[in-house]
Amino acid sequence: MSRQSDIIVIGAGPVGLAFARYFKGTDLQITVLDKAPLSSIESPAYDGREIALTHHSKEILQNLGAWQRIDESDIYPLKDAKVFNGGFDYGLHFKVPKDLKIMSSTDRLGNLISNHNIRQALYDEVKTLPNVELMTDVGIKHIDTDDQSAKVHLTDGETLHAKLIIGADSRMSFVRKALGIGAQMNDFGRTVIVFRVRHPLSNEATAQECFFYGRTLALLPLHDHLTNCVITLDNTQAAKLLALSPDALANEAQRMMGDKLGACSIAGTVHHYPLTGVHANTFIAKRAALIGDAAVGMHPVTAHGYNLGLSSVDTLGRLIIDAHLDDKDIASPTLLHKYNLNHQAHTRPLYHGTNTLVSLFTNDARPMRIVRDAALRISNNLPPVKRWITGQLTGK
Repeated sequence: MSRQSDIIVIGAGPVGLAFARYFKGTDLQITVLDKAPLSSIESPAYDGREIALTHHSKEILQNLGAWQRIDESDIYPLKDAKVFNGGFDYGLHFKVPKDLKIMSSTDRLGNLISNHNIRQALYDEVKTLPNVELMTDVGIKHIDTDDQSAKVHLTDGETLHAKLIIGADSRMSFVRKALGIGAQMNDFGRTVIVFRVRHPLSNEATAQECFFYGRTLALLPLHDHLTNCVITLDNTQAAKLLALSPDALANEAQRMMGDKLGACSIAGTVHHYPLTGVHANTFIAKRAALIGDAAVGMHPVTAHGYNLGLSSVDTLGRLIIDAHLDDKDIASPTLLHKYNLNHQAHTRPLYHGTNTLVSLFTNDARPMRIVRDAALRISNNLPPVKRWITGQLTGK
């Protein structure tokens, strides 16, 4: 048994769904595959992840109709950001640049939205589209591509035919491996522990990142008295922290943040994830392309992950629609090469720059502590440097 569509998207996460939604109103037929059950896609559970979105990412989600579906109370403004080294004595402070305030009335660096709310909004946009079919609980045996077509062979014996295959599955992408695409992998040997805390003092809508010695603490402001805590530490230390009771974990977070938000209590569930980074050597193969984490999986310290995923959707989606309107092959080598060149130029400097930053600020040798402190102070007093970094944070 076999069936035909124009594009097969493998992965129904927030990038795969965004890509499928991109083709609303076209006559392109999209099939989205995912190994997860439908229940976990149509009603995604809270997973502890708060996504920092740039203004450009907001515009993309608005164009996709997803932003409008998210309740305003679930969109948290990110007004300022501060970076500390070793303690909270001195910080590199990022504010909205004056030129952005004047020219575009921008009042924030960006917005924070929970990952499950983004996924829900995109699913609700896609679920009724007549040109999108979502197949869940499916297993993939292997993938074939040639000059004329692409095929996905399912474990139940069915074969799906398309002009183009899109890998949007994960940073450990099955599609990337099946296509023979290599990648630069970085296992940081660290674990990310995430949870929300309530507190009596205002977080002032300010994100804070403190590179302690041995641990990193990120504070992501949600409501005025609700903050998402992100603790990154060596894998050898993670089990001990995860074994703490909710009260003990809240006390530890309060201690790490120097009591600056007052007495803390856990608000919700605790989640943890291994910390790995990945950058594919190429984002394309014959009649296939990678987007989202399958292409680039970032260290979370610079909050570029999902923003780069949406950028890949926007870049490739535009090229496909333009080609389709001109009655050209939507998976031609020329089109795919253009996508690869564009997105590689965008992601590769950010990926390696972020990894260099992480290496610098997680090296606790005494000479490096001095270098880390100097880097913050120099950056704080060089307006062009601060403006460039702020531009990366805001997408403007």
